[in-house]
Amino acid sequence: MSEYVTTSFGDTVAYDRHGSGPALIFVAGALPFRAMDPTTTATAQKAAAIGLTTTVYDRVGRGESPAEGEIHLDRELAAIDALIDVNGGNAALCGHSSGSTIALAAAAAGLPVTALALWETPLDPDPTATRPWVDEVERRLQAGDNEGALRHYVKDIPPEILESMFNTPLFDVFVAQAGSLRADGESLVWADSAPLEELFASIRVPVTAFIGEQTLPLMETAADRIAAAIPGATVHRISGANHEWDVDSMADELVHFVWQATQVVH
Repeated sequence: MSEYVTTSFGDTVAYDRHGSGPALIFVAGALPFRAMDPTTTATAQKAAAIGLTTTVYDRVGRGESPAEGEIHLDRELAAIDALIDVNGGNAALCGHSSGSTIALAAAAAGLPVTALALWETPLDPDPTATRPWVDEVERRLQAGDNEGALRHYVKDIPPEILESMFNTPLFDVFVAQAGSLRADGESLVWADSAPLEELFASIRVPVTAFIGEQTLPLMETAADRIAAAIPGATVHRISGANHEWDVDSMADELVHFVWQATQVVH
């Protein structure tokens, strides 16, 4: 059964919490919410069964976390801050795709984050391309063209994945929640706004950049860049393909990683 927390912006955020142990919060990427993301829920449940308190939430403007007005990155960070608070005041974050840049922004902003597990962070090898792409998404949102904004946001996803996305019954839901893409876009623009060593200078917690055994070269490059920018950060390849992790492998790795980070923090 969903639990709810109210953020400093007054947004109501729905979440599920499992298990007992060090806290880990999953931060979704550009489109998912709990009801259509069984992979994250299964990972959270398995990790909870073997030693963590895990939290999976509907990002602001998605699922059971409806929101009015423009949803910028600061509102998403406030949601994470509220969820950390209900988890005892500190937590590790596991970001998926652009959820990883949101997680990095949360840590860099000084939220009480104990560790960062980053799954296939989509840093663009050409940082000059990010802002024009995000600006066009924003232009379409401002014009009331949610479908156009969504289609532009996902334009570089492999065609076979796009076809399944556009033909799913959830497509209308994705269109309706397109305004939540602002937070993703802003986090990606931020991650390309300066050298990573500068942006991540305040991050001094354990960080692992995870990538799948079958992934795109740009994800490998991004993981290496993150590891080079944050002292002590590592890259770890596990079972996974098509930008998704293997549930059993990821749950095991997260439990090991978060418990190790807990020892470092204490």
